[in-house]
Amino acid sequence: MNAMETNVKVLGWLYIVLGILGVIIGAIVLFVLLGTGIVAQDGEAMAILFIVGVGGAGLMAVLSLPGIVTGVGLLKYQSWARVLAIILGAINLPAFPIGTVLGAYSLIVMLSDETSALFANR
Repeated sequence: MNAMETNVKVLGWLYIVLGILGVIIGAIVLFVLLGTGIVAQDGEAMAILFIVGVGGAGLMAVLSLPGIVTGVGLLKYQSWARVLAIILGAINLPAFPIGTVLGAYSLIVMLSDETSALFANR
């Protein structure tokens, strides 16, 4: 395994792990808001916190799933995953600090000629 194959594998696992963490954080937010609504024992507060919690958890899941799918695709050297990693890398750049690092790493690895050849050969 050459260095670029290692970088692609690392990038794939980073996308998977960070995507799963996003889903977990969404679930935690949902349970905290639901718990707060239950503790408040106010029907209106429970309804509002339920809606906000489900919306927030759903948003986190929707934002995290493309990263998980990209990571799995990168581990299998799918050409569509390379394109998606470039797109997600560019989108992640403004999300300082973790998104910036992940985005820059994604763009450096995915735009390399070695990576292009690696995906073309599979």
